[in-house]
Amino acid sequence: MDNCIFCKIINGDIPSIKVYEDDVVLAFLDISQVTPGHTLVIPKKHVANIFEYDEDLAQAVFSRIPKIAKAIKDADPEIKGLNILNNNGEVAYQTVFHSHIHLIPRYTDEDDFSMNFINNGDKYTPADLQALADRIAKNLGE
Repeated sequence: MDNCIFCKIINGDIPSIKVYEDDVVLAFLDISQVTPGHTLVIPKKHVANIFEYDEDLAQAVFSRIPKIAKAIKDADPEIKGLNILNNNGEVAYQTVFHSHIHLIPRYTDEDDFSMNFINNGDKYTPADLQALADRIAKNLGE
């Protein structure tokens, strides 16, 4: 895609600090380095988000995540954990519309990254949750 920054990185038009590359994915250090080692894993095929993946692409891309994540962790004995994030759509904080997975090493619970989830569980009855699950399952087509 002509105006996609990640496609330009894949094509070598924009430099990156590569961590891993094969015929399906490219992994490189995110320029923001939320924490040291913050890596992006992107499919070489341009897809905007998870909703554009087919099963084969998903299997190929996501099967590489553990290998890259383990390499990041093994690179620094101070790493205690790792967040794996994938934002899909502007409302979900996606800013580059070429699918990418963030691998963010965690050193302490006070490092430069945080996630806050609000517990809305008390807003739903078991019947509400079952109805939601049923609507989702209906769309799986199985």
